[in-house]
Amino acid sequence: MPPSLSACGLQMSKLTGVRAIMQDIIETLRRHQDRTFINLSVGNPVILPEVEQLWRNSTQTLLSSAEYGQVVCRYGASQGYEPLIRAVQSEFKRLYNLELSDRQILITPGSQALFFLAANAFGGDTPTGELRKIVLPLSPDYTGYGGVSFCPEALVAYRPALETDPSQHRFKYRPDFRQLQIDASTGCVIFSRPCNPTGNVISNGETQSIAALARDYDVPVFIDSAYGQPFPGLHYTAMQPLFFDQAPNVVHCMSLSKAGLPGERLGIAIGDERILRVLEAFQTNLCIHSSRYGQAIAAQAIASGALTTLADQVIRPYYQQKMQRLEAALDQQMPHHIPWYLHRGEGAIFGWLWFQDLPLSDGDLYDQLKQHNVIVVPGHPFFPGLTEPWPHTHQCIRLSLTASDTDIETGVAAIAKVVTQAYRSPTQIYT
Repeated sequence: MPPSLSACGLQMSKLTGVRAIMQDIIETLRRHQDRTFINLSVGNPVILPEVEQLWRNSTQTLLSSAEYGQVVCRYGASQGYEPLIRAVQSEFKRLYNLELSDRQILITPGSQALFFLAANAFGGDTPTGELRKIVLPLSPDYTGYGGVSFCPEALVAYRPALETDPSQHRFKYRPDFRQLQIDASTGCVIFSRPCNPTGNVISNGETQSIAALARDYDVPVFIDSAYGQPFPGLHYTAMQPLFFDQAPNVVHCMSLSKAGLPGERLGIAIGDERILRVLEAFQTNLCIHSSRYGQAIAAQAIASGALTTLADQVIRPYYQQKMQRLEAALDQQMPHHIPWYLHRGEGAIFGWLWFQDLPLSDGDLYDQLKQHNVIVVPGHPFFPGLTEPWPHTHQCIRLSLTASDTDIETGVAAIAKVVTQAYRSPTQIYT
């Protein structure tokens, strides 16, 4: 007999977004161990030797220090490990001339946890029975936003404007300010920059406009910089982070996952103390604090400047080269007459492909590619909060840049073959 769950339990026990797809991928790999798959679905960062060595060195320093017992064998403050907070203060002063008090920094157990705290602290049902919306100003965006709220009906996303370049087979999403609504019913605004899954970077001006709209109603704006500055710094186009010194309602949210520490679940939020104290109290009730071990080695890597240097000199160039390899493979192997579009590679570790008027759904394309030993991620889970029908949501796939150059080229060849056949002999039109 299944357990009896609360409404909250029912919501939180569901597999949402890409988690359900990943479960199918795991089962596929288990069932077919006799086959070799090209896996272009992976979200784990590549273990780069220089980055791994940084964390090894930081760990060795911690192990041999007198502070080891105090770090690992003691509870700490919910706000975060003091040396890490000081390191963040110093590095942001050096990089951006941003003066931070210790109360304007909060350490969390990863970016996902940070947005869980934010979505439920500021969005959902109010004590007076009103619904505070969690606004995603541009869809598609990170699939994980679809599962962060106890109140799923609070999540609202808006369709983007599309800029297309048919001659180059490129396109870009932009916020559509004619549609976007931020008002007194809005609890918070969330968006990623650079974006998983598309690699989109919302421009400096667009970011400032979103923050200004929200500021009129004293609405906090949480900018997910899990791929952004200063680390891992996975932006391939010019961008300027927006901090609360220019926009008081903005919270700059970072993660060390793509900087080589996904296993330690470490997030950093920078913003107005009034907002962060709410999240800190929520976090105290949930888990007390983030991993002290992870915080201690991160403090060393940030304080020394080594992490920022590796982001600039190793991590960003590696993935930028991978994006260029994907672009070249698509340009060489995809038929010109097919209406395919690659989102402009402005950041992150993924490529985002749109097939206009695709004669089958993205789920069917995913299944057919598996028959050719290639695994991608169908695009529809990356549109959380978008309730109105839009065929575009079933015409996209995400490709990981973590694969080898050979696997990227072989995978693109398989995609070209399957998609060409689909357009030539359509068996299903998805509307």
